[in-house]
Amino acid sequence: MEEIYKKYSRLVYHYLYKLTNNNEISEELTQETFYDAIKGIDKFREECSLSVWLCQIAKNKWKDYIVKKREI
Repeated sequence: MEEIYKKYSRLVYHYLYKLTNNNEISEELTQETFYDAIKGIDKFREECSLSVWLCQIAKNKWKDYIVKKREI
């Protein structure tokens, strides 16, 4: 997973930065994305590229963040 992180972390971070326009939030959500990816790697079925799968997880983390932010 370390190789995957090295290869895709910048891509995921930049994707999240475009959604959040915030360095700290993007960094935090990137870490959460890879944490979830590690937990769910057995669910990756190679129906899409790994980068698409990771960005989908990232998008879901961003949506969760938005919902939590509204609740505060």
